[in-house]
Amino acid sequence: MIKDIRNFLNGLAFGVTQIIPGVSGGTIAIILGFYFELIETINHFFKDVRKNLRYIIPLLIGTLTGIVIFSSIVNFLLANYSFPTMLFFIGLIAGVIPHIFSKVRENGQKFMPADILLIVIPFVILVVISFLNAESAVDPAEIIANINVTFMIFIFAAGVVSAAALIIPGISGAFVLLLFGIYPLATYSVDSIRLLLTDFSNIALMMDICKVLVPLGLGMILGVLFMARLIEKLLKKYYRQVYLMMLGLLAGSVFALANHPMVYRSGISIAIILIGVTTFVLGCAASFYLGKKRL
Repeated sequence: MIKDIRNFLNGLAFGVTQIIPGVSGGTIAIILGFYFELIETINHFFKDVRKNLRYIIPLLIGTLTGIVIFSSIVNFLLANYSFPTMLFFIGLIAGVIPHIFSKVRENGQKFMPADILLIVIPFVILVVISFLNAESAVDPAEIIANINVTFMIFIFAAGVVSAAALIIPGISGAFVLLLFGIYPLATYSVDSIRLLLTDFSNIALMMDICKVLVPLGLGMILGVLFMARLIEKLLKKYYRQVYLMMLGLLAGSVFALANHPMVYRSGISIAIILIGVTTFVLGCAASFYLGKKRL
């Protein structure tokens, strides 16, 4: 029972990260200590279906709950207190970096030139991505009303890529959706679920939600299955190299988040900066403590 509650809470945190472009679900999974267990469960699901369902179901329920319930809360915080909110997430990522670094230096291994390259390449990729201006003014309701089969295939493809990114630490699945131009449609559809729950007779709204979330969900399932298998194979053969790349991705993610326009959306003042420093320190402390126990 305690493990089920823990899995639900892990899913809750994982779900919240899917709302925020730039915050990686894979990173949060590492911080909370369930990343590698999740990869193994996905890849070996049919070896012990009952046991794996016991693990996946509360995690999945928590993720969906986090997305649906906290989308409005997170959007409110980002609209009104974006600086301290984003600095908290930046702190969460920064706090786990020392533990990943220690994994790389296990058994006293020294850094080689190739190791530096494995850190620098993913770091540079995220830095470049952070300068891409992906935000645009769109009317999600109007776009959804005119979605055709071709566009649904495009949404499916965006789901595959975003899910692959979602499971890679340091890369945000939500940000990938933003690059594809699907993020506003996805968040609008998720918010619409609450309206549908109050009026199940609204068939038009149900169809609009399905036109976005069904192909997106199917694409994400496929992306997760593919990437989970790939990462497990890489971990078995190239354990240290994977951690080196994770180190680069996490460091790049800190830069990408700090460089994101969303950080400064609600404005800056001396008081806000002081609060932001506090939330950053709290985020660092929380992830460092959790990482120390679970990594």
